[in-house]
Amino acid sequence: MGKINQLRYTSMLFILVATCGSCRKDFEYGLSTGNLQFSRDTVYLDTVFSTIGSSTYGFKVYNRGNKDIQVPIIKLAKGPNSGYRLNVDGVPGKEFRDLPILAKDSIYVFVEITFDVSAFGENEFLYTDAIEFDTGDNRQDVQLVTLVRDAVFLFPRRLSNGFKETLPIGVDGLGNEIRVEGFELNDGQLTFTGEKPYVIYGYAAVPEGKELVINAGARVHFHKDSGIFVMEKASLKINGELSADPKVLEKEVLFEGDRLEPGFDDVPGQWGGIWLSSGSADNQISYLSLKNATVGLLVEGAQILESPTLSIKNARIYNSSITNLWARSAMVRGENLVLGGAGNTSLYCNLGGDYRFLHCTIANYWRNGFRTGPAVRIDNYGNGANGSEAKDLIQANFVNCIIDGNRSQELFLDRTDSHQFNFNFMNSLIKFQVSGLLQTDPRYDFGNNSFYSTVFINQNPDFFD
Repeated sequence: MGKINQLRYTSMLFILVATCGSCRKDFEYGLSTGNLQFSRDTVYLDTVFSTIGSSTYGFKVYNRGNKDIQVPIIKLAKGPNSGYRLNVDGVPGKEFRDLPILAKDSIYVFVEITFDVSAFGENEFLYTDAIEFDTGDNRQDVQLVTLVRDAVFLFPRRLSNGFKETLPIGVDGLGNEIRVEGFELNDGQLTFTGEKPYVIYGYAAVPEGKELVINAGARVHFHKDSGIFVMEKASLKINGELSADPKVLEKEVLFEGDRLEPGFDDVPGQWGGIWLSSGSADNQISYLSLKNATVGLLVEGAQILESPTLSIKNARIYNSSITNLWARSAMVRGENLVLGGAGNTSLYCNLGGDYRFLHCTIANYWRNGFRTGPAVRIDNYGNGANGSEAKDLIQANFVNCIIDGNRSQELFLDRTDSHQFNFNFMNSLIKFQVSGLLQTDPRYDFGNNSFYSTVFINQNPDFFD
């Protein structure tokens, strides 16, 4: 029995030693020899606004060798005061020591930045740093480059109860007040210039009796669920200009979201929109490019249409997730407009009103999913402040316009006989493939000169761009 117990003891000791030896081998790493490889040698974090954090960018670090290695140190060249932040193999920080990388394996490195350029007295600042892997002769670098832009930030105050300031924007069907996160612009904020970009959080309201003037070259960026709200008896004046070089648009006014990375360049619905409320007056827009909103421009008219609610010319509104230009019981005068793709309707003349469009292209080539609306919809009824109601469509005249898109019928006319419904298309191209009951619908009798004069149906517009 003694020999048997001794044999068992010897066998167990051998297994234990062998197991421990195997574990030890798994964690024996050679030092890095400067032979790391990287999926990117330079990380461009694109343009960000001062004091606002960037998106997260990443790259991979490869150990292509046959041996497990350990990197003695990974750090930012500018040290702990760098504007960049790292996450290496799942661990956040700015310096990392003795990081293992298995043979034929890799790790992820993620980079972000928050940087304030105001301390440098610059509107734009090219900020650079480097991630250093190891030291001395074995050191390898990945460069970091970011353009940081200073901006004017406009946002609602945080109240003593911890909530943010809100604005009343109307009432619901039960008469309850509707409020959104927002604030009223003060007198010192009612002129936007092209000196710095503007970044708006929440809805910036133009107070009653005031006028917001946005001058040539201004760039206005909106955070999610943000926009401009023009109150009753207030006005919006956008004074963009045409550059001397027609291919250069630096003097136009730009409205878009606050994400400047290329991946967000054509993402619809990044922000709310521009809301001209009922009773706002003498709103004028010239040389504006507005993109990626939810409803690009919502124009609500007053009960009595005596002067234009909105005069808009030389403007582009496109890639709104719902509608580019939605006018309700309004008087709108539009000239030389491009209303592009939208998730539903590009131009919606709703609940009557008075509309004239000259030299306009309304072309809804929406490519971000299925849409049910046409490029142009016109009706004289809908949901108003008092529930379902109808109002006169005094006129909806289109002269020298293009109505086109990627649906078979890009015009929809809907009316109630209790109110006026006057419309006319002259010298215009319309995409409309007549079928079914529409073949006998007088609204789409393109030979009726009372409604249609010198129109071209289903012809190729031959767009240059």
